[in-house]
Amino acid sequence: MSRGLTERQEEILRFVQEFIRVHGYPPSIREIGKGVKITSLRGVTVHLDALARKGYIARGSQPRSIKIQHPSYRANDANVVVLPLLGTIAAGTGVVADENIEAMLPVPTELVRNIRDAFLLRVRGDSMRDEGILPRDLVIIKPQETARERDLVAVLLGDEATVKRISFKKDDIVLHPSNPDYEPIVAKREDARIIGKVIGLLRDYDGVAW
Repeated sequence: MSRGLTERQEEILRFVQEFIRVHGYPPSIREIGKGVKITSLRGVTVHLDALARKGYIARGSQPRSIKIQHPSYRANDANVVVLPLLGTIAAGTGVVADENIEAMLPVPTELVRNIRDAFLLRVRGDSMRDEGILPRDLVIIKPQETARERDLVAVLLGDEATVKRISFKKDDIVLHPSNPDYEPIVAKREDARIIGKVIGLLRDYDGVAW
């Protein structure tokens, strides 16, 4: 047993370590409970909080955000961070909520720039073609609720997120495409929600990785 850990805490730590090794991303609290036979989600959370206090793990505010910190348990590949790929964003939920996550994908840490709670969105359509953003690309989003004029942002309209250049009018926002085949989208500020700024892009030329 590792110094300072109870048997249960070490069991959970080993489970998290193995889950990450097999799947490439951290387990959910429910998956940990099932894996170590703890029926209460609160019971799992108590042990995770203890592991965090003792410096063995770190946890973010988003789902599946457990990161092993202790060098005795940490994976060798420290150059990769696992980010959630979001699908349709359900109204009334947090942006990075379990029901919105389509997959968890490894991303080089250099692209994330130590930004907490970054996430991925899949580009749909070719409205940003002239900025080199193509269908099925994955854009890396830095979460934020504000933007500057002409920032490249992800904006939530209803339950669909779109990536565009943004500009502001008195009561409206204008979302500008980078393709002459598309018209700008004008929306009332109260009908649109900025969810983040685009900071990077991933592309799979064969179209099979995601």
